[in-house]
Amino acid sequence: MKHHSLIFLTGFSGSGKSTIGPLLANSLGFEFIDLDREIEIAAGKSINRIFTEDGEAAFRALELRTLEKIGQQERMVVSLGGGVLENDRCFELIQTHGTLIYLKSSPEILTLRLQHKTDRPLLKGEDGRKLTREEIQQRIAELLKKREPRYLKADLVLSTDTKKIGASVEELTRKIERHIRRASKNNTNDK
Repeated sequence: MKHHSLIFLTGFSGSGKSTIGPLLANSLGFEFIDLDREIEIAAGKSINRIFTEDGEAAFRALELRTLEKIGQQERMVVSLGGGVLENDRCFELIQTHGTLIYLKSSPEILTLRLQHKTDRPLLKGEDGRKLTREEIQQRIAELLKKREPRYLKADLVLSTDTKKIGASVEELTRKIERHIRRASKNNTNDK
C-alpha cells in the first residue's frame, strides 16, 4: 500500500540526502532514517567493510531486506543510498510504498562535495586507492548517466546545486505537503 507520508530521498552521493533529510523530517514532524546507517547496524560493520569483505552483491541484498522493513512505515523520511534505485525490486518497492524525491546535483558540484571523502566505496579505484579529482568527476558523470533515468522517475525533483540548505528544506516541505494533500484527496475521491 502506498503511504504518501513515507518519503524517500534519492540522488547521487553528496546531493544532500543526509543533510537535508533530518531537517526535512523535523520540519514535517516525521522520523528520519538513513538507509545506509540501518544497513551498517544490521550488518554490524561499515558500508566500506561490507563492500570490501562481502562484495557489492551482498550489500545490495542487505539493502533490499532493510528497505522491505522500512516500506511498511509512515510519517518517515528515508535517505537512500545513491545506487539503491538500480535494483529493480528496490525501485518497485519505493514506488509502491512511498513518495520518491530526487535531490539533483551536477557532476561538478558533486565532485567539489566528494573529492575529499574517503568513505564512498564507488569513488575509489579498483585497487582501493583514492581517485584524483578528475577521476572522481569522470566516475560521477559515468554513474549519473547510468542512474539518472531512474532518479528522474521521482515524484518530485529538487536541485541542490545553488540553494542554501534552509531554502531547500522549506521548498521541499511545501512541495511534500502539497503532494500529500493531493494524494489524500485523490484517495478519498477514489473511494
